[in-house]
Amino acid sequence: MPGGCHAVLVVASADLLTTTDTHALVGYIAVGAVAIVAVAIATVLGRRSGRRSLEQRLSALAARLGVDPPGTDPAGIEPALHHLELVTDRAAEAVVESSSDAIRLRRALDTLPQGVIVCDDNGDVVFRNAHAVGLMGGRHGDALAAQAVVELLSTAWAQGTAERTLDLYGPPRRTLAVRAQLIDDGRRTLGVIAVIDDISDRRRLEEVRRDFVANVSHELKTPMGALGLLAETLVAETDPDIAQRLAGRIHSEAFRVSRIIDDLLDLTRIEAEEAPPREPVMVDLVMAQALERVRSAAEQRDVKIDLREPVPALVVPGDRRQLVSALYNLLENAVKFSYDGGVVVFSASQVGNDEVHLVVEDHGVGIPARDLDRIFERFYRVDQGRSRQTGGTGLGLSIVRHVASNHHGRIDVESREGQGATFTLVLPMQAQTP
Repeated sequence: MPGGCHAVLVVASADLLTTTDTHALVGYIAVGAVAIVAVAIATVLGRRSGRRSLEQRLSALAARLGVDPPGTDPAGIEPALHHLELVTDRAAEAVVESSSDAIRLRRALDTLPQGVIVCDDNGDVVFRNAHAVGLMGGRHGDALAAQAVVELLSTAWAQGTAERTLDLYGPPRRTLAVRAQLIDDGRRTLGVIAVIDDISDRRRLEEVRRDFVANVSHELKTPMGALGLLAETLVAETDPDIAQRLAGRIHSEAFRVSRIIDDLLDLTRIEAEEAPPREPVMVDLVMAQALERVRSAAEQRDVKIDLREPVPALVVPGDRRQLVSALYNLLENAVKFSYDGGVVVFSASQVGNDEVHLVVEDHGVGIPARDLDRIFERFYRVDQGRSRQTGGTGLGLSIVRHVASNHHGRIDVESREGQGATFTLVLPMQAQTP
């Protein structure tokens, strides 16, 4: 690659786009300007050298602009000048049209989600679109990416194509896939083009999907293994009391498997309904339904739920089933991690003119600060041992987060270890367009 793809990659302007056609048309303008001057000079010279010589020179200038003078035109200076003016006008129109095409092409490339960088046949960067400018900023990680792109362009010049994946550890962490390709018109090399694709989200989703499959396999394997061992022991057991205890354990493990499957199905459904049907939902009604679903678990733990319904009644747009599911999971989580005989406060209120805050507050074991950023991940548990004792699946808070997102709201949490936790589901009072 001649001289390599120079370091102007980082500072090249998008206004520097040049092509062979553009050079040619710019040449038309230059020739046209020369022609105008030549006409003036030739007019003076014509007085001395004769009209025939002047006519020949005017015809030659018109031919240089790409069109021969028509053979039907009468001889003379005036027809030659008229023909030269027509040819110059055509060249000017072609330049304007080409300029419009170049601007349209630049704007079209700026709309691409990928970065595009073009080097000419001398190895100089002549164009990069807006996304490439954004990817190649002035930060340290971007400078490393720019250098890698330069090296890839040089490799493509020598080998025809080149590909590379760049991991930039940020912040923020990003993954770029870069592909460079030689450009030619079948006869000669015109330059090299590089396409930069930010695949950070794609890579993150792949990791999430892989972790999800691993976690589901692990969560199901544990109770299923326990079920097999308990059943095998029960078959050989003759003592009725021990057999009854084993049957109870089998029932408990089977219920745990059922809960995992139900939560997975619930989470899958909620994730699929990114834009659930919007209808006016009475806040006090969804609070009452969520409370009724968790009442049995609260009574087993002797945990009292202090329901504080909003006055006056509040209405939010949303999907009633999803909202009940989110509030139920928040209440169930509060009950599980409260101390026996504790109190959970369940309240709702209007904040400002456009938000409703649904608050679930407990005074239980709390959440360590190091875990606050991860509690909404699938299968993440703060206390593995306690979660298994209480039958938690690790999916409840993930369901709450997706419900909040589907309703253009958010979920906030405040907690200190040993002092309980407060979860606030914030919902807009007005429907928002997607």
